[in-house]
Amino acid sequence: MPPDNLVIVGAGEQAEIAYEYFTHDSPHTVVAFAVERRFIGDETETLEGQPVVPLEELVEHFPPDTHKAFVAISSQQLNRVRTRLYRHVKSVGYQCASYVSSRAFVWRNVTVGDNCMIFEDNVLQHHVKVGDNVVLWSGNHVGHRTVIEDHCFVSSHVVISGYCRIGASCFLGVNSCVGDNLEVGEDCVIGAGAVVVKNTEARGVYVGNPARPTGGDSFVTFGVEG
Repeated sequence: MPPDNLVIVGAGEQAEIAYEYFTHDSPHTVVAFAVERRFIGDETETLEGQPVVPLEELVEHFPPDTHKAFVAISSQQLNRVRTRLYRHVKSVGYQCASYVSSRAFVWRNVTVGDNCMIFEDNVLQHHVKVGDNVVLWSGNHVGHRTVIEDHCFVSSHVVISGYCRIGASCFLGVNSCVGDNLEVGEDCVIGAGAVVVKNTEARGVYVGNPARPTGGDSFVTFGVEG
């Protein structure tokens, strides 16, 4: 089989969106979906006309030497579910594909890791670095030399200015904004419409303009287990 055959890990809305975008705007051919056995029922035998197989048996049905994988999970448990499944498929030998919309502006020296999904109307400027397992929903601006670390979820119409660093596993809400030369600590939740004008602490929850900590713990906010 050609190396562009792809298995999507997941069977929810995120997986169906990934199927649509990979099918109609990428060289990849989606040939199956995979979910953990405990989530498979009679109604999940097929999805989008493709088989749904137990993740535990994925290597047997669609081996990693002839297939790539894409883990299509949203921001549940502050990205922990997506991260756990991403690490699993990597550990059993899969190369993870990334999707970058043909309608995104990605400058020539931008780097994008694997298992990323970058939707339409994103702007990624000079020397931006996007880590592994990152979701950039539609319409964001990422300024020059900014680094978005692994396992982040950036929702729509977020502005991240130049020379910023977004720590691992963060969630940035719709219409939030991060000023120049700032660091957002890992595991932060930045609320919808928040305007970050100072560096933030790890595991903080920030809301408002200017953004202020709520005193809450992001693990509690997102129900992170363990």
